Parts: sequence; structure tokens; C-alpha cells
Amino acid sequence: MTAKSADANTADEPKQESWASFLWFCAKLVLAVLLFRTLAFSFFTIPSESMLPGLRTGDYLIAAKWPYGYNENSLPLGLPGPDERIFGNVPERGDVVVFKHPVDRFDYVKRVIGLPGDTVAMRGGTVFLNGEPVPQQAAPPILLPMSLNTQCNMRAEEVQTPDGPACRYTQFLETLPNGKSYPVIDLGPWPKDDFDPVVVPEGQLFVMGDNRDNSQDSRFPAQAGGGVGLVDQRLLVARASMVLWSTDGSAEWLLPWTWFTAARWDRIGSDI
Repeated sequence: MTAKSADANTADEPKQESWASFLWFCAKLVLAVLLFRTLAFSFFTIPSESMLPGLRTGDYLIAAKWPYGYNENSLPLGLPGPDERIFGNVPERGDVVVFKHPVDRFDYVKRVIGLPGDTVAMRGGTVFLNGEPVPQQAAPPILLPMSLNTQCNMRAEEVQTPDGPACRYTQFLETLPNGKSYPVIDLGPWPKDDFDPVVVPEGQLFVMGDNRDNSQDSRFPAQAGGGVGLVDQRLLVARASMVLWSTDGSAEWLLPWTWFTAARWDRIGSDI
């Protein structure tokens, strides 16, 4: 009996060591993921069309944490942190930023147009920065294939293509004073095509959507589910970097092959 008990104890020790090693591996993995999401990158989805044509509903983004520093708003899983930003930097004009809505605290994505001290206005759909118009150059219309994730705005034109129905938008190439260029969509005259000059206070940002006539941005007062007003830099989360994945909305979790048929392969890997 004594010899048998000793053999049993010897057999149990490797099992205990195996479980301990596995649990330690899991702990290290969780820690590595947490550090990655805290210090390096995080992931976000695009739920609306306010950043068309560059970002579309169904895009999954990777966004860099370090460019603007860290505080409680940039930490994952609601972890507590400092109110003021550590290693904080001011975004550049033209950056696409992820930030917390000042009222409802959901994640929003917009483009930085005005920095602290800038005067921003809009006349006839043209942005004026410090009294000077931001140049817009006409670009060819863009055709966006229609899907569950891409509907056609009532003020745009629905057309038929060999690949199916698509929505045609008029777009322009806008260029900021620092040379940053990006396409914007214009749906025609709209009330917010004009607004009086606004001076951006210290520590805040003026942001806009690229889909100018379908974006609740700094042109609108901050309210839950709507405009964001001027965005406090403490609300910054990350700088959008690249589209990791994109889907047209037709995928079903229980049908794995649809994960691939629904993918918009031409979007994957797109820089922002």
C-alpha cells in the first residue's frame, strides 16, 4: 500500500505542475493583451456613414494609443486612470481621431480640422481656417456598392452597375495647410454648410466628418447621440491607423463561410 501511494503521488505532481504552468501562461497572455490594448493599439468598429468615403459602416479599425498619450479615456475595459493625459501630444490637422463623446461617452471617430487657437468657419460648404479657404479640388464621383451595411442617402443617386446596385456620391479632395489631403462628400446645399467663425480654445479640438452633410460633429452642440461640440483633448482615445477587416453586413455567425463571402477584401489593409 505504501509503495502504491507513493507512485500515485508521483503521478499527480506532473499534473499539478501542468495545470500551474497552463494557468501561469493564461495569466501572462491576459497581461500581454491588456498591455497591448493599453499602451499600443486598440480596435474599433465604424457604425455610421459620417466618415464616408474613407471609412464605411462595417469597417474594423486598428488605432494607435501612444500618439496622444494616456489617461482614463484611453484605458481599456473602463480601467481607472489619471484625468490629465500622460505623455500627451496635440493631434495634427487631418488626423482621424477616436474620442469619447463628451456627453454619452461612446466612442466617436472624426477628422481634426481645427487646433487650439485656430479660427474655423464654413461658407457655402467650404471650410475657412484662420480666414483662409481650405482648398477643395473636384474629384471623380465615387460608387459605393450597396449592401446591408451601405445604404444610399436620399440626396445621392442610386445606380446599377455590373456588380449590382451602387450609390454614387459627388466628392472633392480637400487639402489642409499642412498638406494633408483626403476625400470629402458633398450632398448639396445643407444648413450647416455655413456657420460663423469659432475660435478653438486651448486644450480643445474642432472635428468634422468627411461626409459633411451627414455628420454630427463640432458644428453642432454636444448632446447624447448627436453633435460633439468642441472636443476636449482629454477625451482622446487613439489615432485611427488602418482598416483591419471590413464586412458588407451579410455574414451570419452560425454560417462560417459567410464570414468570407461578406468580406470587402478591397478595404482590408487600407490606410486611414
